Amino acid sequence: MKKICALVFVLAWMLSLQSCFFNRISLFEEMQPLVERAISGEGKNKILLLDISGFISSDDGSTGLGSKKQPATIAVVKEALDRARADNNVKAVVLRINSPGGGVTASDILYHEIKKFRQETGTKVIAHIMDMGTSGAYYTALGADRIMAQPTSITGSIGVIMLRFDATGLMQKIGIKAFEIASAEKKGMGSPFRQFTHDEQVIFQDIVNSLQTRFVTLVGTERKLPPESVQKLADGRIFTSQEAQTAGLIDTIGYLDEAIDQAKKLAALDKATIVTYFRPGEYRANLYSLNLINIDTGGFMKPGASFLYVWWP
Repeated sequence: MKKICALVFVLAWMLSLQSCFFNRISLFEEMQPLVERAISGEGKNKILLLDISGFISSDDGSTGLGSKKQPATIAVVKEALDRARADNNVKAVVLRINSPGGGVTASDILYHEIKKFRQETGTKVIAHIMDMGTSGAYYTALGADRIMAQPTSITGSIGVIMLRFDATGLMQKIGIKAFEIASAEKKGMGSPFRQFTHDEQVIFQDIVNSLQTRFVTLVGTERKLPPESVQKLADGRIFTSQEAQTAGLIDTIGYLDEAIDQAKKLAALDKATIVTYFRPGEYRANLYSLNLINIDTGGFMKPGASFLYVWWP
């Protein structure tokens, strides 16, 4: 009896401390706001180095360990641009792009936010492509004043793809059937649990064509290329840096330090401090310390159909 009473007392005591304890200790690391770090250079004027890496998505990503979420690409970029917008000393931004692209809407939002930032602040923006800047990543780069690529970069892949998994064959093998009760016959179109009808395929193709037209029109407008030239380039193929420059898709070929020098010239700066934004705990030692702001597969694993500006060989 004494042991039971003692146990009840201990439990009551632990419960009384519960709110205090759990308000101070979290099993999951809380997301910290972005902070600034100087990487190189000198002077009060700043050039911001901003990463756009991995799959471009409007969804939060994962570290793969299940214990920490990474904010969506567009959320991180918007947060960084807002911080730069509030800092009058930020005179130029270098977008360091290393991405195969991603969601149609997410890519369009990034383009919009970058162009809006330029228009509102007058800040010069250079897009610099690292390993790759294809499809939605190239779409994003169109929002910059200039586009530069490494000598070994891959870019292009101007086009739209709709991904849909068809599980009907597997379901037949394991004896599973899916029943659909819908308000109309096309309500469930795109479901992986039934095959396309001809009418549904036509509808999806029309959507893809419409999104492709937007992409092609944007390339022509921002790169000042005639529509017929862009149409020839917009068959989904990828380009080397040299091919992209010849076609007018990028302005110059060079390394990251050259992109920074170009940003200085555009902003009419003799000297500048190169800064980056990061969250506490992220590695940021020099210009080439890449921050993967979104490392999961985003829209690839969504159920149903996804429309993507992405190069996915």
